[in-house]
Amino acid sequence: MPVSENKARALRGELYYAFTPELTKERTNCHRHIVEFNNAGEISRREKTTIWRNIVQDETPLPPQAATEDDDDALFAEEPWVEPPFHADYGYNIKLGQNVFLNFNTTIIDTCLVTIGARTLFGPNVSLYTGSHPLDGDLRNGTKGPESGGEIHIEEDCWIGGNAILLPGVRIGRGSTVGAGSVVTKDVGPYTVVVGNPARKLRDVPRGKYDAEAKEALAALERDEARSKTS
Repeated sequence: MPVSENKARALRGELYYAFTPELTKERTNCHRHIVEFNNAGEISRREKTTIWRNIVQDETPLPPQAATEDDDDALFAEEPWVEPPFHADYGYNIKLGQNVFLNFNTTIIDTCLVTIGARTLFGPNVSLYTGSHPLDGDLRNGTKGPESGGEIHIEEDCWIGGNAILLPGVRIGRGSTVGAGSVVTKDVGPYTVVVGNPARKLRDVPRGKYDAEAKEALAALERDEARSKTS
């Protein structure tokens, strides 16, 4: 299906009109799937993945159903885990990697592309805003005026703390942490901890395969897991 020039401008981050029939219809369709997702209650991983893929318009076929519910759930172990309620505008501009976790009340204004790398974790109430408006009030002109945006990219193994806000055009480098309540206005380098409003570098992320205390705690956890599976 061809993309209209207005929609193409939105995806490129240029000025466009958001309240056209085309884009209003797309937001309505996304909202319909989100309402289903947020009100689904206790459902299987297969069912949850199906609804989520409707939101993001991912047409990848699901694996064949396994014999038991536990075995079937295991088929989706690498799928993103999104806690409801979740909020977005279009859905199709959101790309999540494997083992991503989005805690409740994640809001993604996906005017432009949003990518979230594998194993990245969100605290509650995280907001990603790719959309923006002109500063000139005459040009902004309410719902009749143009908007614009900028892509947001979060690389692998990041941790975004609760109530953090990411603004249009930012990139969070691999392995970085954004402190709770921070407002990110510019790029964050890899393996960096940033905090505050606007977010500033606090320190580098410790590197190395865990300290001695963490290694022992992880070993004890794995032993307990192994015992629970054989008992």
